[in-house]
Amino acid sequence: MERVRVWITQAADPDARPVEIWGLSPAERLRRCLRTAGVAAVDVICSADPPAVAPGAALLAFRGDYVFDERVVRALVEHHREPDADLSLIDPQTPDRVVAACGPAAALTIASPAGSDAVRPDDVVAPYSSALRKSAVAFVLPVRGDTRTGIENHLYQAAYKGVTDAVTKWVWPRPARAVTRLLARGHVPPNVVTGASWLLVGVATWLFVRGQYGAGLACAWLMTFLDTVDGKLARVTCSSSRIGHVLDHSLDLVHPPFWYLAWAMGLAGSCAFGLLWSDPTTALIVGGYVLGRLLEGVFLLAFGLEIHSWRPLDSAFRTITARRNPNLILLTLGVVASRPDLGFQAVAVWTVASLAFHVVRLGQASVERLRGRSIQTWQTAQAGE
Repeated sequence: MERVRVWITQAADPDARPVEIWGLSPAERLRRCLRTAGVAAVDVICSADPPAVAPGAALLAFRGDYVFDERVVRALVEHHREPDADLSLIDPQTPDRVVAACGPAAALTIASPAGSDAVRPDDVVAPYSSALRKSAVAFVLPVRGDTRTGIENHLYQAAYKGVTDAVTKWVWPRPARAVTRLLARGHVPPNVVTGASWLLVGVATWLFVRGQYGAGLACAWLMTFLDTVDGKLARVTCSSSRIGHVLDHSLDLVHPPFWYLAWAMGLAGSCAFGLLWSDPTTALIVGGYVLGRLLEGVFLLAFGLEIHSWRPLDSAFRTITARRNPNLILLTLGVVASRPDLGFQAVAVWTVASLAFHVVRLGQASVERLRGRSIQTWQTAQAGE
């Protein structure tokens, strides 16, 4: 963590209200991106005139009428730490316009036409993002009143994971974007949404134990929806935090087995935890879930990438594999058919089938490694062709 001096160009009319993107001015969004990039404190100089800089001093300069990909900001922060830190970044749509620069002359560079040594965003950022499991070209976007909606949609889509389940991928995007927009403009913190998800997990669990499956599924599906919203809200407003990350991911990891056990308790009419080993269906579902998660961890440790990102087949299977949302579909179908027991049994069968698929894929990847072949994501392999 360090203090970095940043210069942000001021609008021609200093009294003009900046166009807000997801509830943030471009300058505030940039401050948050810099903090995420490891900058402990930012000395922001909003001025029409470049500030005086001591010889050899590092400076980052940005146009205040642009939104920057977080990856681009991180790349510039890393570059400014290098001995030869001079760099100017252009807008690919307007190649003669410098939108960001670093180095002692950064303030002057951003006010001048682009030189032949200027770089594009995709020159400083690799397209593949392991965090989002997809390839996406880095961007810088000019902010104007008529581009606000387009920029917000672009940032929202950029925040969406490329490899996920069918519900998150195809059902939630539009409604989640609308709710995310309302929350962002209301300045609601993502952790508040995560807290609501924790509450819904508890209510759904209690309802499942009581055998009230319809009401429990309503709470469960609302929780999965908010689980999509909180992550997108954090990313589009650049307000991700360590505690939010822990709360969100620990919830995702821990709660499904409790739902399955609660469902079994509702079927049995008993709160006996012994169902975990006395009931074969419950044992298969909970044990299969734990083994599946362990298998994913083994693949990640062995090959440095998630099992769902290896080949297009793995990414496609992730949309239906026996994880929370696909399993909720089976449970919901069982309740609609007035047979919650059959829905639960279907989850057990699909859990075993999914586990077998991933065991085979782990074995195939191991054979590929023994043959001396590189194990990498299919998006990275395509980019290298």
